[in-house]
Amino acid sequence: MSIQAINVRNQFRGKIHSITEDEVLSALDIETPSGIVSSVITTRSVRDLGLVVGSEVVALVKATEVSIAKL
Repeated sequence: MSIQAINVRNQFRGKIHSITEDEVLSALDIETPSGIVSSVITTRSVRDLGLVVGSEVVALVKATEVSIAKL
């Protein structure tokens, strides 16, 4: 499963490991072969998509800026 219009490097296929729902927003942890990807989406979207722990999903990452700091 992949989304063709998005660069493949920005897609992480995985399964939902946990969902923490609030009234408006929900936090999802997605277990991927590269590690855990975390996302915050609307709770309405979680319900509309029928997302539950164990659902197979593709996390699409769009970043316009990455900052680096020396340790």
